[in-house]
Amino acid sequence: MRHTLPIAPQFYVTAPQPCPYLEGRMERKLFTALQGDMATKLNDALSKQGFRRSQNVLYRPSCAECSACMSARIDVSKFSPGRSQRRILKRAGHLARRATSPWATEEQYALFREYLDGRHATGGMADMDMFEFAAMVEETPIRSRLIEYNEGAALRAVCLTDILDDGLSMVYSFFEPTLERLSLGTYIILDHIAIAQELDLPYVYLGYWVPGSPKMDYKAKFKGLEVYRNGAWNPLGDPSAYDADVHPLSTDPIAEQVARINLPDGRS
Repeated sequence: MRHTLPIAPQFYVTAPQPCPYLEGRMERKLFTALQGDMATKLNDALSKQGFRRSQNVLYRPSCAECSACMSARIDVSKFSPGRSQRRILKRAGHLARRATSPWATEEQYALFREYLDGRHATGGMADMDMFEFAAMVEETPIRSRLIEYNEGAALRAVCLTDILDDGLSMVYSFFEPTLERLSLGTYIILDHIAIAQELDLPYVYLGYWVPGSPKMDYKAKFKGLEVYRNGAWNPLGDPSAYDADVHPLSTDPIAEQVARINLPDGRS
């Protein structure tokens, strides 16, 4: 007997676990599988509603008493580099960009391990082996690319990037951690803005911005940044106007959140 996947995606919630951004808090995610013929349209639609992709899963934070995490994207038409960003473009402008298929290599994994050991030695990916790295890169049911940045023959930075119908989504990036002078993390974002301009795409999706999390401060430095909050995208404005206070009524019940999700066929 032949079975088919349900027409509407099914949504689930993860068990609470320690938040990687704000100490002493617990995070929870709302997620759904990304598969089948509608994968691309589903990814496009849910990315516009604050979801992110990880392999064949789409997720967004849905914590019980906290709504600090907000999906962030840059409106390319409103971006202009600041003085420090222009210096970064000049210092790292000699790097050669190369877009490839999402296929993992040992050279990429070696750089990935160096990045984790230097920047995130205690993070959730710290123990990721080559097979898990390959799964992170290669298990994509949509249009994805690996953007590599080389200095001569040396690989210096990599970004796994999804191509959406309205922009580029930077799924995960890593780089040589000792080259602090080049500010490679910022340079990768600046170059993705340039790619979006080349492709006439309006947005670059950066993942989540979290007020009160020092590791997220750099995102607020990009002009044209928007955050997804209360069901809509709005300019970030003054970052200091946001807080990360916990309140039992700061998030809606899961059933209400799911009911408001707009699916590709126009249904909720």
